[in-house]
Amino acid sequence: MIYICAYRDWGIEIYNKLKGIYNLVLIEKPHQLTQLSNMFHENDTIFFLGWSWIVEQNIVDNYNCICLHPSPLPKYRGGSPIQNQIINKEQVSAVSFFKMNDKLDQGEILYQAPFSLKGELNEIFSRIIELGTFGIHHIIASNPKGTKQDESEATYCKRRKLEESEITIDEIMSKSAHELYDKVRMLNDPYPNAFIKCGDGNKLFITKTYYDDSTR
Repeated sequence: MIYICAYRDWGIEIYNKLKGIYNLVLIEKPHQLTQLSNMFHENDTIFFLGWSWIVEQNIVDNYNCICLHPSPLPKYRGGSPIQNQIINKEQVSAVSFFKMNDKLDQGEILYQAPFSLKGELNEIFSRIIELGTFGIHHIIASNPKGTKQDESEATYCKRRKLEESEITIDEIMSKSAHELYDKVRMLNDPYPNAFIKCGDGNKLFITKTYYDDSTR
């Protein structure tokens, strides 16, 4: 049996693309994973797609647990990898599937493929969906041997806080137009859209921007 653990739209879309091909079970919440773990068999594979919760170690130790992390591991281990890569002006990321172990995002790489970080967040996730779907096909079909990550190349990032979606007056005055454009385009579920706090205490959310560099 193959299980897909996903709760975000892009992860569920990968499940939808695969469910007619393989015998899959979708798990969307941690308590469902705990309940179903009593039914797992030794040869079962569990894919975690953008899973934000800690997986019980006995599940990781006893079953074939594979995680999709949207960064060129070993770089950008940790939370909010897409947002942190855009903040750092990265142009290219990667879909990385790795065999889970007892350390954060440090398992052996089973499949890795690059994708562009240009465009709106929905465009970026469309690339992740395409490569993630192919990656699962590849892993199921070929059972690839894992490759150890190069620890000398490892970097880490922290999960962004909800309040970090605010665009402050200081940022408007100090950052470039492209930096502000990047902040707006990278924010969507599970984070609130970028917003400005107005004089009446309300928040003005910014969901779409257009960056014109013709004057540069």
